[in-house]
Amino acid sequence: MFIDVAKINVKAGNGGHGAVAFRREKYEPAGGPAGGDGGNGGNVILEVDSNIRTLMDFRYKKHYKAENGEDGKSKMQYGKKGQDLILKVPQGTIVRDAETNKIIADLTENGSRFVIAKGGRGGKGNMKFATSTRQAPRFAEGGSKGEELWIILELKLLADVGLVGFPNVGKSTLLSIVTDAKPKIADYHFTTLTPNLGVAELDGGRSYVIADIPGLIEGAHTGVGLGHDFLRHIERTRILVHLVDVSSREGRDPVDDFYKINEELKKYNPKLAEKPQIVVANKIDILGDGDGYQRLENEVSKLGYDIYAISAATGQGIKELENAIWNKLQEAPEPEVTDEIIDKNKIYELTDQKDEIIIRKEGNKYIVEGYQIEKLLNSTNFDDLDSVRYFQKVIKRKGVVDRLKALGINNEDIVDICGYEFEFFD
Repeated sequence: MFIDVAKINVKAGNGGHGAVAFRREKYEPAGGPAGGDGGNGGNVILEVDSNIRTLMDFRYKKHYKAENGEDGKSKMQYGKKGQDLILKVPQGTIVRDAETNKIIADLTENGSRFVIAKGGRGGKGNMKFATSTRQAPRFAEGGSKGEELWIILELKLLADVGLVGFPNVGKSTLLSIVTDAKPKIADYHFTTLTPNLGVAELDGGRSYVIADIPGLIEGAHTGVGLGHDFLRHIERTRILVHLVDVSSREGRDPVDDFYKINEELKKYNPKLAEKPQIVVANKIDILGDGDGYQRLENEVSKLGYDIYAISAATGQGIKELENAIWNKLQEAPEPEVTDEIIDKNKIYELTDQKDEIIIRKEGNKYIVEGYQIEKLLNSTNFDDLDSVRYFQKVIKRKGVVDRLKALGINNEDIVDICGYEFEFFD
């Protein structure tokens, strides 16, 4: 089975908490703070691996979490950094934010890496909070949370040539002849259910990659059949080879088929209709009584397309077609990288409002929430006077007290700060 879309949750490791510790050496009577910093959390990294062809590995497992950083230790020892989690993906994988559907990364180069979720920063140990007036701080900083988000992995095949056409026109047969691919071939509609890749090797060391895109039908651009899934893969090809059955064996009109397929390409993405295209009249060896081939040739020539008559079954015209494809590729531009991509240096934060402190009133209770406040709570030792004073100082500096007063708070009213209840005193 060819899995080309997967939705997963990635969570970077949390940073370790800083330690509260003091020196107790024999010849150090004064002691002193000696709590080490916590280690940074591990990142979640996407790595391109050309040996992987599908997103099958992500079909059943949806959650991926990197290792947390280790907490700081005594004797000024730092916590160990959390191990990065590396997820290997195929070439041609596009990464989207599941919430906004915006593209975060376009992974096309083998071996390249992209940090999709950054690990949290380790908290500072109490030795970092020592000052001339506060020589024995009994508090440390909590580690920050690692980034977390749902992403959509979307695979688009990377091929030079895309074979398109209605079902049963001979695309799989042609692919098997000109490449080393071994697609399933049979004489019925929708033979190909998954895209197949093959490498055509010509003399002189020339080669190119061909993708046999499953047969399209009318309405494919709206998702009829498996239209969207199949059309997605054509976007990455440099040129299109459009196979048309001119035998009239099934009562089809070659000219009508040619226009219908091109209309589906155009409706899905207008840029597809602008791609260089070679038209191939297949099954020339079993032409019926009609003039389908002649009419197709006349019509295609008017539009400026090259047309080649072949028989995929007997091999007639194959060599000429192979060379024509190579020559067309030399003229064709490189496929465009999607223009939806946002700044690759921007990694989504755990929240886009990391600096926001939310203060509201519910009934008789005042509620204070926010990433900064939660982190401050983690770093506060409420059994230590210095730590409590530091907490109060930061709360005032960030304007929390003034905003609570603006909401009408009075002494002894209850304040819920990130799940912990406090009495308010000014």
